[in-house]
Amino acid sequence: MTGLSTLVAYVLVVLGFVFIPGPATLLTVARATSSGTRVGIATGAGIAAGDVVHTFMAMVGISAIIATSATLFSIVKYIGAAYLVYLGIRAIIERRPADPAAGAVAISAGKAFRQAVLTEVLNPKTALFFLAFLPQFVRPENGSAMLQLMTLGVIFVLLGLFSTVIFAVCAGGFGKFLRRNPSGVKWQGKVVGGIYCALGIRLALQQR
Repeated sequence: MTGLSTLVAYVLVVLGFVFIPGPATLLTVARATSSGTRVGIATGAGIAAGDVVHTFMAMVGISAIIATSATLFSIVKYIGAAYLVYLGIRAIIERRPADPAAGAVAISAGKAFRQAVLTEVLNPKTALFFLAFLPQFVRPENGSAMLQLMTLGVIFVLLGLFSTVIFAVCAGGFGKFLRRNPSGVKWQGKVVGGIYCALGIRLALQQR
């Protein structure tokens, strides 16, 4: 089992990571602003579920395979980038009602959750992050490395979910204000789509 001092140090480091705005935060904020707090929280939960997958991949060595194979890394990266750009283009071209009261929520929470899971799983940089980051806090004297990796991964997922929920609640309130304004509704989809496209391009340009 992971030692208390190691856990405390790990939690402090992870808190610094999850509260620094990054791709996960941007995706959550974009969804919460355009479609409401519930959808934003669902997006954050989807990202957390994707991180559970990455934890498992790091535990069983799949992330190591991705790290050592340039071809596999590129395949996963470009699929993930194409998916983000696809979501962005759809958000940009989607027609919004002129009346803010007429269907303000553009996407269901379930669909937002599924999209977030796929987006997170298809990010090879996240896989490499878990592969490189988690083992730094594994100590041989504390027992099973697999159990320690699982514990560290679960803590990361829970803290990450905590941060995205906070961002979703804040962004959801701001989005509710914007949706009362017809011009705000008109531009929300384009802004959200632009964020997704930018994240997709950023992912495509990233190197191992």
